[in-house]
Amino acid sequence: MANSRVTKQVKARRPLHKSDHKYSRGVVAIIAGSKKYPGAGVLTVGGARRGGVGYVKFINKNSDATNLVLGNFPDVVPIDDLQNERVDALVVGPGATTIKSMPMKIPVVLDSGALALARSTKALRDPQQIVVVTPHEGELKSLGFSLAQDEESDISAHDKVSSVSARNKKSAFALKEARITTAQRVSDELNVITVLKGHRTVIAAPHCTPIIDTLGGPELAVAGSGDILAGLIGAFLASWKPVNFQEAQNTVAAAVHLHSQAGKHAARSHSVVVATDILESLAHC
Repeated sequence: MANSRVTKQVKARRPLHKSDHKYSRGVVAIIAGSKKYPGAGVLTVGGARRGGVGYVKFINKNSDATNLVLGNFPDVVPIDDLQNERVDALVVGPGATTIKSMPMKIPVVLDSGALALARSTKALRDPQQIVVVTPHEGELKSLGFSLAQDEESDISAHDKVSSVSARNKKSAFALKEARITTAQRVSDELNVITVLKGHRTVIAAPHCTPIIDTLGGPELAVAGSGDILAGLIGAFLASWKPVNFQEAQNTVAAAVHLHSQAGKHAARSHSVVVATDILESLAHC
């Protein structure tokens, strides 16, 4: 079995200090939402607003997406680009957005449409730059990977086992191991932190022990949930300001855990959970 640890005791949002101001709490910039998926901007920004930062900035050339975000969150500041802007972390990708080049000094969260940047910019990046990718299993191909199925032959060899439950347990174990192995491979080869979303989300970092989130459940498996998570991760990175991959991995794991807590909170009060329920629940977790 692959070595891993679970998110039983993790730090949460950065605690406030008496001397804090909006900049010291952290500034996160969001590039999200599109003509086809304008709501992704709202959900990503919404997640970031609940992550503990003091300032959220929004970049989008699409007026519909921008108006939708500002109509929901008047405290968010629209900007044209990152030049001459104070930003501690950047989130790109929700709603099929992307950028031509990636800033090289701040932590960057790449989701959805921007995932491929992790591979294309690897040679250009500072080896110490914190980059986070947040694929689900179907998006691994955007990074040049597929789910490792090293145990498939082993599963086939046990097809003679008469108990269906025994086969299911073997298959579930193999899938868990494949997810851990794949996430770690992505991290090591691309020099990124990998959040492989799904049942028991895996948070891997280059040459670090993977962290497994055991709290999140199927209530998180709804459209828009990942957008909220991307914004939340960006906010945690901006507020905690980790200085190395191990610190960043713990910070990202904390954001994943809070997202899972919000899902549980939403499930207790809603018969069917949708993304906006998760977003609302972040205010109570």
